[in-house]
Amino acid sequence: MVRDYYETLGVQRNVSKEEIKKAYKTLAKKYHPDLNKEASATDKFKEINEAASILGDDKKREQYDQVGHTAYQQASRNQGPTQGDYSQYSGNFDFDDIFDFFTGTGGRGSRRQQRGDDLRYDLGLTLEEAAFGVKKKINMRKHELCTKCHGKGGTNIQECGACHGRGAVRQTRQTPFGIFQTTGPCRACGGQGQQIKNVCDACDGEGVVIGSKSIEVTIPGGVDDGTRVRVTGEGNAGPKGTAAGDLYLFISVEEHSVFLRKGGDIHLDVPISFTLAVFGGEIEVPTLDGKSKLKIPKGTQTHTVFRLREKGVSLLHSHDRGDQYVRAIVQTPEKLTKKQEKALKEFSGEGAEDEKLQKGLFAKLKDSFS
Repeated sequence: MVRDYYETLGVQRNVSKEEIKKAYKTLAKKYHPDLNKEASATDKFKEINEAASILGDDKKREQYDQVGHTAYQQASRNQGPTQGDYSQYSGNFDFDDIFDFFTGTGGRGSRRQQRGDDLRYDLGLTLEEAAFGVKKKINMRKHELCTKCHGKGGTNIQECGACHGRGAVRQTRQTPFGIFQTTGPCRACGGQGQQIKNVCDACDGEGVVIGSKSIEVTIPGGVDDGTRVRVTGEGNAGPKGTAAGDLYLFISVEEHSVFLRKGGDIHLDVPISFTLAVFGGEIEVPTLDGKSKLKIPKGTQTHTVFRLREKGVSLLHSHDRGDQYVRAIVQTPEKLTKKQEKALKEFSGEGAEDEKLQKGLFAKLKDSFS
């Protein structure tokens, strides 16, 4: 069953000619056989062209609107195929915006620009390296410029006679909107605009060969798992002397045995003695910079967290640093001498301290249910 022409283009019956043209361009990109390889694409493209050829002509559209889809189709069959003059509708405007999309070329007759492929390298770092930045040497295999032809692909290089050095040629196509000029890559030179008469035997005319290279890369401080660092121009060399691609370093940071990183901050659990928690004092704690002193106040409870300012990780693309958070874990003694037991019992009042804590707990429970 053939659909109504307005339905085919997906427009309302009262749309303007410009809106019909816009709808046609959109659908032409979607169903053109050069792009859409589905079996139904060709038939769909023909259907779109037929609809546009009728609705794009003022006189035919008026007749179509008067008699309807079925009657118009019947009249067309009786009269034989009609040849519409769409040049008045469209003029000879350049249709490159559609057909450049089909061919993958850009610009109007300009030489196609190429570059080497981008490369990926997975780089593992320690927490300290990620925190403050580091320089690393990496070895990798990649495309390098051919030293024999200096990346040119050979000698006796001449301008392509087919495209006259532009790398692209123009074509003329008939569409429902008239005759349109399109641009495509030159097949004679592959879009290069030049032809090599004496091809280099070392690189087979490509201008690049596969080789190994040692590269020193600089990693900024503050990178984390998944951070991507770009090294410009260290990807594969481009064919025939064109620009090289880029190298992308994908960072992974090793898990530390002591520190836990959360963004720009560092977290650390430090065990302290029961005596230190009671009487207070000063201890040394490890940091990314080395050892640092930390004051423990009297009566410190277990899981109390202290902050050491700017002892964390360097913040990426900043001169600032995160903080280090130290959580004190009070260690309860497992063995006591008789003298220590006696002193501790006297201190606690033979269980009076526990009784006081329990009374406080039950009081809170009573308040929660009242």
